[in-house]
Amino acid sequence: MALRNKISEILDSYDKSKIAIATLCSHSSLQIFYGARREGFRTIGLAVNQKTKFYDAFPLAKPDEFIRFESYDEILERADELVDRNIIIIPHGSFVEYMGTEKFEKLPVPTFGNRAVLQWESDREKQREWLVSAGVEMPKKISDAKEIDRPVLVKYHGAKGGRGFFIAKDYPDFKLGIDESQPYTIQEYVLGTRYYLHYFYSPIKKDGYRVAEGSLELLSMDRRDESNIDEMYKLGAQEELKKLGLYPTFVVTGNVPVVIRESLLPKIFDMGERVINRSIELFGGMIGPFCLETIVTDKLEFKVFEISSRIVAGTNPFISGSPYSDLIEPELSTGRRISREIKIARDRGLLHKIVS
Repeated sequence: MALRNKISEILDSYDKSKIAIATLCSHSSLQIFYGARREGFRTIGLAVNQKTKFYDAFPLAKPDEFIRFESYDEILERADELVDRNIIIIPHGSFVEYMGTEKFEKLPVPTFGNRAVLQWESDREKQREWLVSAGVEMPKKISDAKEIDRPVLVKYHGAKGGRGFFIAKDYPDFKLGIDESQPYTIQEYVLGTRYYLHYFYSPIKKDGYRVAEGSLELLSMDRRDESNIDEMYKLGAQEELKKLGLYPTFVVTGNVPVVIRESLLPKIFDMGERVINRSIELFGGMIGPFCLETIVTDKLEFKVFEISSRIVAGTNPFISGSPYSDLIEPELSTGRRISREIKIARDRGLLHKIVS
């Protein structure tokens, strides 16, 4: 509460005509900067020992200014410098993961969205409580690794871009791959097609698909290229490859745009609506972009295996819009939609509703 009050005071002190959009130079920064520029904002890249020369190749997405740091702790130490520039920070997966949830929650700089969601997203037990209590179907949880009697997916807590996830078929297989120094969860491995659904919830928009006091949008969706696992399973030789010391991994290396069959759209919006309504009950609501990571079975049923409560890298193929966002407004990326929300809130005096 003390931080929220401080953020409120900082927002009141801002020169609203000079608000700048800032994010870490990673993940989805290109579309965040490009979208902010299209909405008329100054942009600032936060670089923590990161090379930034590649932005020269993309002049429309190159931030107006870079601020360089030696560590993520230094961002906390220099928070006043960010505030002096009238910055609103846009969180993304790399930013929160590298800085750490606890430190990011304490960052005394106005940040887009509701930071209370981070504790519910980063802890897989709390995340499961949220989703299941929302009425969303999830893969069955295996509480005791010794009870593994079918293929399971073992996932470590936090946003890791798929790093460290692995499949096990029994307890010996699990022991072979587990790092017990990290908290983890075990889920049944569901056969089906993976779809990553990119939503945006606005608490200040009053038209469209109404949810609670705001509006829910579907901006795009993707599938993921995941390191060596996609090709490894095509070989049909998982067990033999393991004997050679080659193990399948889920490290995301790229994203592929997809369009789902139209008859499934009502289910997609119903899931998003349930998750938003439950988030309002649990922690005051989720704001802005989020992604339900799903598997669609051959019975056309959705199983949600994870939620990401901010912009995801799967939105990157849609910098110029998607088949879904184009039906809302042409060339509307998730990055641009974030800045559009900030712009509308600024002009209506509603920044306190979308910034924490």
